[in-house]
Amino acid sequence: MSEHEQNPIEELLPHRSPFLFVDDIVSADNSKIVARHVFTEKEFFFAGHFPQYPVVPGVILVETMAQSGGAGLRKLGILGDGALFFLATVDKVKFRRQVRPGDEVRSEIENLRVSAHMIKQSGKAYVGGELAAEAEWMCLVGENSDN
Repeated sequence: MSEHEQNPIEELLPHRSPFLFVDDIVSADNSKIVARHVFTEKEFFFAGHFPQYPVVPGVILVETMAQSGGAGLRKLGILGDGALFFLATVDKVKFRRQVRPGDEVRSEIENLRVSAHMIKQSGKAYVGGELAAEAEWMCLVGENSDN
């Protein structure tokens, strides 16, 4: 993709590089969203997060799952084009395996409750068939008033 082409996921998320952690939505329905992202060695955080043994920070894995959930809801048309969603709570977080440069993470997100003002989801992040992280989170939904 050239620098002038828009990444299709950018139509679903307000995030941009270097803080965009969804490559595509594999599937999405009202109960479950599946997305994927490959963490390349060029990710900005690897330069400082154990440079001799680069590992994706746990908070980035949580962000990856939350972005996947939001992108899936936008793809389904549940969230409007101007909707912004901000993490409000993160619960039940567990990290099970390290994620390293070159790993493809598959996020499986469950919609627990979705309304015009609040999203509650849970997710699991896998590398291959191995569980890497899991969490529940709530996002508050607002509109971009700068548009």
